[in-house]
Amino acid sequence: MEILMSITVGILFMVGTYMILTKSLLRVILGLILLSHGAHMLLLTMAGLQRGTPPLLSLGSDAYSDPLPQALILTAIVISFGVTSFLLVLAYRTYKEHKTDDLDQLRGSADE
Repeated sequence: MEILMSITVGILFMVGTYMILTKSLLRVILGLILLSHGAHMLLLTMAGLQRGTPPLLSLGSDAYSDPLPQALILTAIVISFGVTSFLLVLAYRTYKEHKTDDLDQLRGSADE
């Protein structure tokens, strides 16, 4: 299962990097979203996919799951959601002002 997750993380990083290198502002934002999802899955995979009961003392189990990677991933998801929403609003305002999302046209000319 960890091999499958590692391959999925590699594919997400590959597609995210490709989308960041395009000329459309919306595709750049989607590439950043894919990179953040790949980072979340990488954190989960590196922590080890293990089975166990929740770490509650009243359950009395032999194997417990580690809650720290799950807490880190949850924090990373919240932060990436905030960054994504900010970038989408910024792209929307840029499109309303300049009527384009092409990064070459937004760069301007050498005369400016």
